[in-house]
Amino acid sequence: MSTAPNPVTDRASDLLTSLTEIRARVKEATPSSSTLKPTLVAVSKYKPASDVQACYDAGQRDFGENYVQELVEKAAQLPADIRWHFIGTLQSNKSKILASIPNIYAIQTVTSIKAAAALNKSIPTERAVPLNILLQVNTSGEDVKSGLPPLIPSSPSSDSDLVALSKHIITQCPRLHLQGLMTIGSLTESLSASEKENRDFATLVQTRDALQDILRAEVKEEGAWGVEGRLLLSVGMSSDFEAALAAGSDVVRVGTGIFGARHLKSQS
Repeated sequence: MSTAPNPVTDRASDLLTSLTEIRARVKEATPSSSTLKPTLVAVSKYKPASDVQACYDAGQRDFGENYVQELVEKAAQLPADIRWHFIGTLQSNKSKILASIPNIYAIQTVTSIKAAAALNKSIPTERAVPLNILLQVNTSGEDVKSGLPPLIPSSPSSDSDLVALSKHIITQCPRLHLQGLMTIGSLTESLSASEKENRDFATLVQTRDALQDILRAEVKEEGAWGVEGRLLLSVGMSSDFEAALAAGSDVVRVGTGIFGARHLKSQS
């Protein structure tokens, strides 16, 4: 049973307005050729559980958190049918905590065999379905960001770290399901917004396509990875989710656009 405090009426109304607008923009930006309905993940970092409850009451079910402890605390207070996405930096020593959350739906930031193995080992035996995993790709090549190097479309290597991790999850981690790839847009201020979007989005799409070709040739088990025969892409946030959807993203992570500007806990 939910123990989250009820949202203040005015705040709940503001959140409903913002969420409704974002949903409409997602629908408008989704290409008519898309075969899968995109997933909107409402990122509630630093926001109270009452904000999440207000969005839940408006029909939102997918929520994202960047910090393990904040996710643990909110999951304990809020409805059990929420689908929680962990989108923060993943540390192997936090795997057991994350895996213990009954309604953790996806971890979008896996970058190593060590982390994948730790998650697989920590999944409770009573969990009915595998935990969805997305591999983080550093499409911009920035040292300050986590992620594996993208594949080179013209000559993708079957020995790359990304391919090796993908195969390890598929063949050695039965409690995990390789669902797709994730990236965070460039932080380089010298690039224009369109340059950042075009470069990062195109790189992730090309990497996904190259990885799929390798997996289709080398992994014969039907349904062993992806959704409906392809890897999903998680790219796009409040400032660029429409461009991401146009480029083929399946999952967008929107925080500020729904919840408003964030403040550090020390500033609250």
